[in-house]
Amino acid sequence: MKRDRKSFGANTVKKTLSSLSGHSEIVQRIAALTQESPRLWGSMSVGGMICHLYDAYRVPLGEVAWKPVKVPVPRSVLKSFALRFSAHWPRNVQTTEEVRQGGGGTAPGDLAADKARLLATLDRFCACPTLARTEHAFFGPMSHEDWMRWGYLHADHHLRQFSA
Repeated sequence: MKRDRKSFGANTVKKTLSSLSGHSEIVQRIAALTQESPRLWGSMSVGGMICHLYDAYRVPLGEVAWKPVKVPVPRSVLKSFALRFSAHWPRNVQTTEEVRQGGGGTAPGDLAADKARLLATLDRFCACPTLARTEHAFFGPMSHEDWMRWGYLHADHHLRQFSA
């Protein structure tokens, strides 16, 4: 289906963790992951991906700090494109060292325990009223709704990486 520029994304529902349906979807997809979940791209294991999401949600909670990343376009343009349009995020984009598997990120252990820790952190992330005090490494200043949208899209990106 071909869309013109004017209608691109205009009538699509923007999924977010602030909605019950968006939150429930991500929780169910995380719960469905197993050691056998097939990786479609990248180098992380399923456990590594779970720990990467755990670390990433801890940044806006103020538990992990990351440094701003140089980006080729203004941060506001990058943020707007990444959070407002419904296209899937590109594969194999390098993340910050602080949350990278094999870098400063949390190493995977027992998958069930790692999933439980991620889900608990996801709930804290969704309930935190002060997320807007933290800047995103790529996107810069973020509102609470920006963080909720990012939280959904980031999880969706990596869950698709493992067919979930």
